[in-house]
Amino acid sequence: MKHIARKRFGQHFLTDSAIIDAIVTAIAPTPGDAMVEIGPGLAALTQPLVERLGRLTVIELDRDLAVRLREHGQLDVIESDVLKVDFSALALRLGAQGRLRVVGNLPYNISTPILFHLLDHVAVVQDQHFMLQKEVIDRMVARPATADYGRLSVMLQWRYAMDNVLFVPPESFDPPPRVDSAIVRMVPLSAPPALDVARYGAMVQVAFSQRRKILRNTLGRWLDEQGFDGDFDLQRRAEEVPVSEYVALAQATPAKA
Repeated sequence: MKHIARKRFGQHFLTDSAIIDAIVTAIAPTPGDAMVEIGPGLAALTQPLVERLGRLTVIELDRDLAVRLREHGQLDVIESDVLKVDFSALALRLGAQGRLRVVGNLPYNISTPILFHLLDHVAVVQDQHFMLQKEVIDRMVARPATADYGRLSVMLQWRYAMDNVLFVPPESFDPPPRVDSAIVRMVPLSAPPALDVARYGAMVQVAFSQRRKILRNTLGRWLDEQGFDGDFDLQRRAEEVPVSEYVALAQATPAKA
C-alpha cells in the first residue's frame, strides 16, 4: 500500500534516481562506517546507503514507516522524535566516539532545532550531510556583510566547516515542496575555539535581535550587563561582524557570578 506523505511530519519523499546517486556519491559511505540516517522515509536514500555500509541506524518518527523499515534486515530502527535522541549515547552504543556519520533529509519545519540539537553532540560526530531548504543552507554558509548572514551562520560556523554541495529541485520529490532544496556537508573543526557555548548563543541572539540597528543599541547593553570593559566596535550592524570576532568577544566576556 502506498504511503501518503503526512504534512504534520513535513514529509517530501525523494524519488529522482540521479539525485539520489549524486547524494550517495557526496556522502561516500564505506563498509563499517557508523552512520545514522534521520528521516529515512520510504528508504530511497537508505537502500543505496545500506548496500555500501552493510548496516545502518535510522531514526523515524512516523510509526507506519518505522514498521516498514523494521522489515529490512540490515537496519536498526529508532522510532523517535530526533530531538529526543541522545547522539552521544548512540555513538557510544555503536562504538563510534568521534566517528559518527549523520545524514538525512531533514523536515524543513524543524531543521534549525535539529541542527542546534546536533551541535550539542558535535564531539562524537565525524561529518553530517543533510538535505535542507536551499535558503537555510544559504544562511548556514553565508559570509559577513551579506543578506543571508545571520544568527544561524554565526552559531554554526564557529564549530563546522560547511559546503553547499548539491542543488535539488522540487521535482525530485513526491509531493514536490514549494521551495528549492540543497545538500550541505558539515565537518566539525578539528581544533575549535574554546568558549562557553550557552553564553555565545545568548550573545549572538542579542546581536541579531534587531538587525537594522547598530550594535550599540542591542549588544552594547548586553555587554554592559556582563561587565565587559574591553574594546569592540559597536558602531556596526550584527551582519558586519565576522564569526572570529564574535568568538573572541565571547571569550573576553567575563562569566557572571
